[in-house]
Amino acid sequence: MKSTANITHLRKDKALKKVIDNVGVIKTSKNQDLFVSLLSAIVSQQLSVKAADTIWGRFKGLFKDGIPTAKAILKLKDDKMRNVGLSYQKAGYLKNIATFSIEQTLDYKLLKKKTDDELVEYLVQIKGVGRWTVEMLLMFSLNREDVFPKDDLGIQNGMKKLYGLTSEKKALLKEMEEIAEAWRPHRTLACRYIWRYKDAK
Repeated sequence: MKSTANITHLRKDKALKKVIDNVGVIKTSKNQDLFVSLLSAIVSQQLSVKAADTIWGRFKGLFKDGIPTAKAILKLKDDKMRNVGLSYQKAGYLKNIATFSIEQTLDYKLLKKKTDDELVEYLVQIKGVGRWTVEMLLMFSLNREDVFPKDDLGIQNGMKKLYGLTSEKKALLKEMEEIAEAWRPHRTLACRYIWRYKDAK
């Protein structure tokens, strides 16, 4: 990712320019193991970072060399998954991901030609995996450059605060999309700055 060129483009937005100047360059990383990324995302849902890390560590401990595989997950009894801190519902979702991995594919080498929207459409077929989860994977695991997760509360609150937006619901989303249009094709990076801005004290 050519972050300097991306930042130059985003600095044309005067409100965002102030955030960029304050935060500086944001480093990004890539993990293109879609299978493990999806498992981790489901384990982490609605948990604090600390709790999610603990349960994820215990879950990986159930497998040889700490590496979860689809076949091994499907052999696990739900009670064993429950014992490491997973709810029965999440255990079911993890098995759904494992089944999908075997019956379809989660090999990113075979999926990388799909557009962002096509990947969302493909992955939300898995029960338990929603649009927001896939958008986070696109942004943080796959480093897709132009993702705009408009339904994310952090992005909504951050943009309300930064741009003084007072609308709600559909009207708010419309205003957000209009602002974000100028960020193309670097909306992912812009959102990273919005999150940083929202979380800054």
